[in-house]
Amino acid sequence: MACMVAMGCGAAHAFNFDEMTYTPASTTFRLNTNADAQAVRVRIYTAGEGGKSVKTVSLKRDGAGTEWTGVAHGDLNGKFYTFDVKYGGKYAGENPGIFARAVGINGRRGAILDMRATDPAGWADDHRLSIAPKDLVLYELHHRDFSIDPSSGLRYKGKFLALSEPKALAHLRSLGVNAVHVLPSFDYASIDESHLERNKYNWGYDPLNYNVPEGGYSTNPADPACRVREFKTMVQALHSAGIEVILDVVYNHTFSIEGSNFEKTCPGTFFRRNSDGTWSNGSGCGNETASEVAIMRQYMVESVKYWVNEYHIDGFRFDLMGVHDIETMNLIARELHAIDPNIYIYGEGWSAGTCAYPHEKLGMKAHIKRMPTIAAFSDDIRDALRGPFSDDTQGAFLAGLPGHEESIKFGIAGAIAHPQVNCKKVNYSKEPFALEPTQMISYVSCHDDMCLTDRLRASIPGLTADELIRLDLLAQTAVFTSQGVPFMLGGEEMLRDKKGVHNSFESPDSINHLDWANLERYPQVFNYYKGLIALRKHHGAFKLGSAELVRRHLEFLPVEDCLVAYRLKDLGGLDTWNNIIVVLNANKRDKTVAIPEGTYTVVCRRAVIDENGLDTVSGNSVVVPAQSALILHN
Repeated sequence: MACMVAMGCGAAHAFNFDEMTYTPASTTFRLNTNADAQAVRVRIYTAGEGGKSVKTVSLKRDGAGTEWTGVAHGDLNGKFYTFDVKYGGKYAGENPGIFARAVGINGRRGAILDMRATDPAGWADDHRLSIAPKDLVLYELHHRDFSIDPSSGLRYKGKFLALSEPKALAHLRSLGVNAVHVLPSFDYASIDESHLERNKYNWGYDPLNYNVPEGGYSTNPADPACRVREFKTMVQALHSAGIEVILDVVYNHTFSIEGSNFEKTCPGTFFRRNSDGTWSNGSGCGNETASEVAIMRQYMVESVKYWVNEYHIDGFRFDLMGVHDIETMNLIARELHAIDPNIYIYGEGWSAGTCAYPHEKLGMKAHIKRMPTIAAFSDDIRDALRGPFSDDTQGAFLAGLPGHEESIKFGIAGAIAHPQVNCKKVNYSKEPFALEPTQMISYVSCHDDMCLTDRLRASIPGLTADELIRLDLLAQTAVFTSQGVPFMLGGEEMLRDKKGVHNSFESPDSINHLDWANLERYPQVFNYYKGLIALRKHHGAFKLGSAELVRRHLEFLPVEDCLVAYRLKDLGGLDTWNNIIVVLNANKRDKTVAIPEGTYTVVCRRAVIDENGLDTVSGNSVVVPAQSALILHN
């Protein structure tokens, strides 16, 4: 299948995406179009929606090129604008351009703002935290889920500002996470910002304006400066608490083709087509963008750099990274790491359908070795623990089903080559996909699937409440002691559920909300998660960060059905503990496991963690309680 691209915007040259430049004396408008554009006009409005334009500016083409510019004189601060491009004798339709930095309500008109006036007090002193990838602990949240329920006690329910409130920050700090991965926070199309009282819900994977915060998460979506200032206030507060902000970005598709700013500006350029001329749909959302085309490639680069420079974002999670080409992803990494080498980049190493671009050139998980500074989610360890994505009722290791041990070992090692991991027995990856363990995201659940408690209930008939908690904690022990970068779904420290809904992207708050009262109902769950994260933070053995070190110090003990055990050995200089043994027992009965002779301090047993020690044991074997983890050291 071939990619069909119109001439002009796809040409191999640099593009200027400063589409609106404001000064008190005048505002300059600039737009890149296809070569066959016949005219470009800008309309000025006094409001973000409704009303007639008060001024029209005709842009002039830069010679025979594809850039059009024009100037509107006078102070237009607080006014709104649209572009309209003429092709084939017909105007394509008003839109805010492809790189609007501020918009009016519902994102249909760009807003003319002095961006420095949107900076909260002290913003100039806010900086990215630059946490090394091996030290990250990722916490994925949706702004609405996190704070909407009355039990949260938060004032700004469903808003960016909720994450700036003392209670929210205290919760995250107490848990110990140091990076919040926020679901799409750019301006998206599915929520009517003029009627937020209707409480419509969406995850936000339907992009409208990529470089503007979503108005529905602000306290006043009609005020273009409000959403910008409140997003920055959120970032500033999280940074002050020692927590990075990871932005979920969705460059692989737009909410539609015909209605997109891309198509209205450069028709036929930003999206891939199949060889028969139909639109390709590798995203599963009706279209897929063409990252290999010059303007889309540069657009993605400039967009992420803009979020870093304007909003101090610390990292990016790429939705359906397998739709994007490897060359573009590597260019993004080079450009971002020139700003800060610790900006963390990871993504879903798959697409949702077949792409109209050669598979071997796409950013799939199997190609992560060709993207050496980018990470991918490991569905290997995820599905080995809880069962396949394709069947919610099918269990795996946690359900007491043998045969998944090698896949868990693969995940524990961080998806690198390890002499004791037989990749032929791994569920999906038949060879190591990572060069370094920090290229693997270790997780058991995320937003777009059943959360962990629901999956356990669906896949294990007759599951008791006690078993549910034991298996939940066992699963996260595998995640947080993995050499990959650990990732958890927000609310799982509260024993979150979604009433069994698999794909809750449009489900109401009653399904998606976090029930903060669970912190009092199940304190042992929060305390265990907190203890796991503290163990990882305090002990370098769980985050060696180097494939060479992992191969040298990680030794697997003999495998048994539904039991994986390993030793982190000879750690002098790397950890205050010299040898650490971790045993994951998914069996419904206690198991006796052979270990190297010695005297050990037990720090995790029967769903309790205490770094100072719970007990000491001596000898060459240890009893591991059913459906739980045991961690000991000497």
